[in-house]
Order: sequence, then C-alpha cells, then structure tokens
Amino acid sequence: MKVLVVDDSKAMRRIIKQTLRDLGFESGEAEHGLMALEVLEANPTEFNLILVDWNMPEMNGYEFLCEVRKRDQFADLNILMVTTENEVEQMLKALDAGANEYLMKPFTKDALLDKLELLGITTGRAAE
Repeated sequence: MKVLVVDDSKAMRRIIKQTLRDLGFESGEAEHGLMALEVLEANPTEFNLILVDWNMPEMNGYEFLCEVRKRDQFADLNILMVTTENEVEQMLKALDAGANEYLMKPFTKDALLDKLELLGITTGRAAE
C-alpha cells in the first residue's frame, strides 16, 4: 500500500512519512494540493490513501479534496484529512466534501492506526 502525504510543512511531511514507514507503508509526498493533483494524474493507480493537510498555499486541502472527488477514477481512493483545524464545522465540511476520515494534528501513531482501522486499512507490518 502506498500513501500520498500532502502538507506544505517539510517537517510535518517527514514526521508523517516516518510514522507511515514505521507502520510498514510506502509513501510519496506533495507540498500542496495542486502538486498532489499533478502527482495523482500522472500516477492514477499508484496511491491507495492520501493524508492531506487543510491549510496550504496554491491549493488547500479542502479544494484538493473537492477536485479529487470530481474525478470518477478516484472515487474509491481513501482520503484522510490531517489538520490542526478543530472546528466541528470544518470537520463536517471536509466529510461532506468526501473525506473518509479526519485526524487532528498533532496525532500519535495509535491515533493514525485507529483511523486506518476505521477505513479498513491494515498496516504493512500486520500483513507481513
């Protein structure tokens, strides 16, 4: 399973990618939604899950989510919004737009595991 990590913070991408690696996942990365959209369009079947931040330049996570959900080829792609946005309205807005789950930053490895379980995703280590 391969995960696309979309966050404008290089440090946050590194932390999330390390957490994913610890769980047995491969990952790619993008600095913002527009870049992530380009990565997806160039590799439409490469990723099984996207972890996307809300607040980013160029194209924020919500705009990215809306764009991805317009495309039938990505209808089954799991998208987990990972953000510091903690307002219930923001959470509902993301879920209504097609996010499969919502995870608050900062988060623990266990919190990420819980969300993955809700999505029916087993870790790479569990599959070994």
